[in-house]
Amino acid sequence: MTKLSRVLLISLTLCALIFADSFVAVAQGTSAGDRRFFPETSCYVGGEFLAFYDRYGGRQFLGLPRTNQLSQDGLTVQYFQRARMELCPQNPQPYRVQLSLLGDLLGYRAPPIPSSSIPPTTDPQRRYYPQTGHSLSYVFLQYFDSHGGLDVFGYPITELFMESGRIVQYFQRAKMLWYPEYVAPNQIALDNLGDEYLRRHPPSLGASVMPTNPTAVPVPTRMPTARPPVYATPAGRAYATAVPPAYATLAPPIRGPTSPAPLVADLKVTASVRYPITGQGGSQTVHARVTDGQGRGVGGIMVEFVAHFTTGAQTFRSDSTDASGCTAVTFSIGYPQAGYTVIVEARVNHNGRTFVASPPAKFIPWW
Repeated sequence: MTKLSRVLLISLTLCALIFADSFVAVAQGTSAGDRRFFPETSCYVGGEFLAFYDRYGGRQFLGLPRTNQLSQDGLTVQYFQRARMELCPQNPQPYRVQLSLLGDLLGYRAPPIPSSSIPPTTDPQRRYYPQTGHSLSYVFLQYFDSHGGLDVFGYPITELFMESGRIVQYFQRAKMLWYPEYVAPNQIALDNLGDEYLRRHPPSLGASVMPTNPTAVPVPTRMPTARPPVYATPAGRAYATAVPPAYATLAPPIRGPTSPAPLVADLKVTASVRYPITGQGGSQTVHARVTDGQGRGVGGIMVEFVAHFTTGAQTFRSDSTDASGCTAVTFSIGYPQAGYTVIVEARVNHNGRTFVASPPAKFIPWW
């Protein structure tokens, strides 16, 4: 065999091997170029799932993969810390990969808000979705719009509310948390709904699944600043007056005739706020009830409310309690620093003694 013939034979052999490898790669739907290994969980992400993962923020947004691709309930899926991807081959691009409706599947949908709480369409800070009966507000709305909107999150299925000391909101496909102690843009993160669903509904035996940490929460990439950030108040900016809580809203007490306060040895004071989370520039209503040792309402009692803002304390006095022991005071909150809890003490001075509500009422001013 001549030297030229040997060169041609080697070249043809190499071409055949490359063609065979390409054919196998196409048949398997993955190749070295579109598959990535994650040593932290010993899982691969490839193909259309990898393209979706990179398009929407990768590890910081969706977390690490918890499984390889697997078949579950007739779907090709892959679990991540904060979501589950599913392949929908019948859909056109770019909708062939979607996030599963884990918020709904985990049972977090809340009843729609009442019509009186629906924000006006002219409010730039709040948006209402009649499809689920919930609204989206402030920095959650900004994050929603800048990270894929409906295609990624689906519709909101709760209002924003306090959960384990954090302001959160659930969506059909995700759960947002607010971290005011971090520097923007790391103040919003997604919670680990993928891990939660895996714990509740583990895949069938033999699926490649990494163990999950029940206490894991998404942590923004930057460390918190040494001091809490100070937020400037934009001049002339319009804010919603208040954001109703996700569930029932306390109605003002029905007032009856008052009578002079009786001399009661022991009193108990309870207090609550109408809005656990408020918009800046709005108002807050604090309710108080005064009862005797047998739990009966005591009328004619003056209640003093002390609101502890970051700039100092403000004192407000209500009307005397009615026959059922109830009273309330409404005050403007102005533009305090956002994201920090305002403690409101309710005090009663009676018969030479001071009675203080325990626990105190509290709320968080927001944007």
